[in-house]
Amino acid sequence: MLIDFKDQASTDRYKLMSQLVIPRPVAWIVTEGEVVNIAPFSYFTPLSSDPAAMIVSIGHRADGTPKDTLRNLRASQKCVLCITDESKLDMMHLSSKGLEPTESESEVFDIPTQKIFDDFPPIVEGIKVAFFCEYLQEVELKGSKTIPVIIEIKHLYVDEMIISDKEKMTMELDAIARVGRSYAKIGEEMQAPPIP
Repeated sequence: MLIDFKDQASTDRYKLMSQLVIPRPVAWIVTEGEVVNIAPFSYFTPLSSDPAAMIVSIGHRADGTPKDTLRNLRASQKCVLCITDESKLDMMHLSSKGLEPTESESEVFDIPTQKIFDDFPPIVEGIKVAFFCEYLQEVELKGSKTIPVIIEIKHLYVDEMIISDKEKMTMELDAIARVGRSYAKIGEEMQAPPIP
């Protein structure tokens, strides 16, 4: 079967891509605006090691306005990308529910945070890996409402518990990924609870 993407609606393209480009890592991106915003993303990937950078695709709200993550990142130029693991799956899934810009996922879903650097947003408490990033640039994606944003990694937090060899800096992280509409660990698929 050959599928011509020009004949597919954007929702159908998304379904095809999200089921076949797997696994996709999942992370919370924490930004600060009126409140602390904690939003899960699975459309991101490493882009370069010099400069150390990642790219994340950020959509818009249904009314066409930028999502809080994009608005906050443009304003503050800073974010923290927190890699999630199984212990945070339920909170991470619940935090995908859309909130008003004045509502913080930290308060609504009881997600505790902690400050590591004064000039960056907080990390989610208990996270094993967090990348402290600065806004580098946006990429114009002609005809798209999705904005690819390049963020440059300035600092990395790693919980020493996941370092199996300090000399070689070998780490064992039990991270969560998206596989289609489900969440998974390597070799094990999991289902999240329904969003209320």
